[in-house]
Amino acid sequence: MNVPLWVWLTTVAGLLVLIAIDLVIVDRNPHAVTAAEAAKWVVFYVSCAVLFGAGVWIFAGHDSGVEFFTGYITEYSLSVDNLFIFMVIMASFKVPLIHQHRVLLVGILLALAMRSVFIAVGAALIAQFVWVFFLFGAILLWTAISMVRGNDDTEEYHENVVTRWARKLYPVSESFEGHKMFVRRDGKRMMTPMFLVIIALGSADLLFAVDSIPAIFGITQEAFLVFTANAFALMGLRQLFFLLGGLVKRLVYLNYGLAVILGFIGLKLVLHALHEYHLAPDWLDISNWLSLGVIVGVLTITTTASLLKSRRDARVEPASASQ
Repeated sequence: MNVPLWVWLTTVAGLLVLIAIDLVIVDRNPHAVTAAEAAKWVVFYVSCAVLFGAGVWIFAGHDSGVEFFTGYITEYSLSVDNLFIFMVIMASFKVPLIHQHRVLLVGILLALAMRSVFIAVGAALIAQFVWVFFLFGAILLWTAISMVRGNDDTEEYHENVVTRWARKLYPVSESFEGHKMFVRRDGKRMMTPMFLVIIALGSADLLFAVDSIPAIFGITQEAFLVFTANAFALMGLRQLFFLLGGLVKRLVYLNYGLAVILGFIGLKLVLHALHEYHLAPDWLDISNWLSLGVIVGVLTITTTASLLKSRRDARVEPASASQ
């Protein structure tokens, strides 16, 4: 897939237009985003992703179209796992409801910029060294095992190195100052909690990128498709934050489903590398259609099972309380 420079520039410009529309319509008048409003924006961003994918399918062929949709679904599902830590960070910094949309918007833009660097480095490495597939596969398999083990320490937010470094670089004001990132107090330049929480969100997403970027490279090695799938997933994630809210906690089996997906893609990467070294037969090379079917199937099963369990638990609790 040969993507001309003008296509890259047009795509980036289109994404910037979407962000500008979001800023003008939603963020012009700061307010607490309702579930109904968030649902409309989620539908809008998903529709944009579907239209873009349809364009890829038409102009670049069905193989590229399948790769985009598979990558987008994978990145979006992995991004849902980010929502819980985002909620913990928001609660830890006590971000006012009217400012949460702006914080998420800038934080996610920062995350996309950092992911773009990862994507560029990953694409360059893959183009030069086949063994990188083994490395990416190992990362995904280890992450999958960690998820199954239930290594979850996100109940309480602990500031990472980047956030602590920012605190040392600038003193932090005591309260939010609207949308201001910096203020001056007694002649001293100070960082507001608004800027600090944006750094926290962006740097937290960088940790999630360690598994999500190798995951999508297991689906497609086209940098253009990797970038656009990440961009649409992250842009839709912000509104999903307001739509799902406490529902994320009800998706009790989501981590197991994501573990299966990451393990499957990790295995696919290893098999692909073995195939490149002529150490595996052709029939072991997993097709994109099979990848799409496995990912959609796993997500459907785990989501349905999670909601059924939550509903069953909700019925059991009143019965237990009455005894």
